Amino acid sequence: MTRPHILYGLPHSLYTGPARAYLRKSGVAFVERSAREPEFRQQVMPAIGRSIIPVLVTPEGQIVQDSVDIIDHVEAAGAALSAYPDRPRQLFLAHLFQLFGSQGLLRAAMHYRWSYYDVQRAFLDHAFGVSGAEDDPSRGAMRKMQSYLPGLGVRPDTIPLIEQGYHDLLAALEAHLSVHPYLLGGRPSIGDYGLFGPLFAHLGRDPVPADIMKRQAPSVFRWIERLHAPDLDIPDMPAADGWLAGDAVPETLEALVAEMGAEMGAELAAKLAWLEDHYQRLAPADGEPVSAKPHQRTLGVTPSRYRGVPDEVGVQPYLLYMVQRTETALGALAGADRVWADDLLARSGLGALGEPRQARVDRRNHIEVWARP
Repeated sequence: MTRPHILYGLPHSLYTGPARAYLRKSGVAFVERSAREPEFRQQVMPAIGRSIIPVLVTPEGQIVQDSVDIIDHVEAAGAALSAYPDRPRQLFLAHLFQLFGSQGLLRAAMHYRWSYYDVQRAFLDHAFGVSGAEDDPSRGAMRKMQSYLPGLGVRPDTIPLIEQGYHDLLAALEAHLSVHPYLLGGRPSIGDYGLFGPLFAHLGRDPVPADIMKRQAPSVFRWIERLHAPDLDIPDMPAADGWLAGDAVPETLEALVAEMGAEMGAELAAKLAWLEDHYQRLAPADGEPVSAKPHQRTLGVTPSRYRGVPDEVGVQPYLLYMVQRTETALGALAGADRVWADDLLARSGLGALGEPRQARVDRRNHIEVWARP
């Protein structure tokens, strides 16, 4: 009997969610184990050099860390249901949505989880496995998570804007998902899985934001259920066995991109400019780790703006990794397709995507490293 894959993660983990959902949809035989288990500390952590999830261990013993890399690993082996559209505009949008889910929704996800901790204490304490002891290591992990809020731009003056942005995003998603079972038609893309991470793990499970979602955007909550199912789960929808016909991009998706730009456009531009300046000053050698210690994922802070309000946010090299993937899909567009994409990005405040820069990163041995263009 073939051994199954092992997925190390946690139910409430933002980045475990996309990997779990994708493995289910792809029919990959796997078992999920908690990152709290001894095998993770004894066998996986020494191999990857830090405590981070998700991690996939293949039947052959290969270790793959990060939900994006896990999806690509399965795709390279021949996925039963590929998450990559075979049409250029839709492929670009799928990458753009994956970028937004991975980076642009962190602020809202972390705000709703930790700013409302006292209201949803019982649920979060249960999720993190907290005991009654004040020195419980799980409680320390929770305090560490809470300490990230300032670096994500969560402050008293931004919180009303964050919450309005969440309502606006739900409205845009509801308008689209009330018509289509997935973002790009009748099958999930990497864009679906990217958005699923925060919209499931934090915003769709934690009591406060989940209640808002269920009341305001039932189609979005149904989409979460659909993505978590092992099949396409569309018995209540018209038959749909593939991507939207003809590389179509409905107006509802363009409206969603506009909302993404309002949420992260200014921050994205500021962070990319900071990374480029940092790269130029540092002039790293090819393959040199982005930071001296792999667990130090934030390189510094940069001034920015969030929905018109002055802001200051931390800069992580992983952002550049995700941007490069999106820009590769953008660069593959030609003629009218490229004109359409450039116009969409400019109108949405996401014009920083596609701008020339020298700074580049690769992921090698489970960490970001500098790479030459």
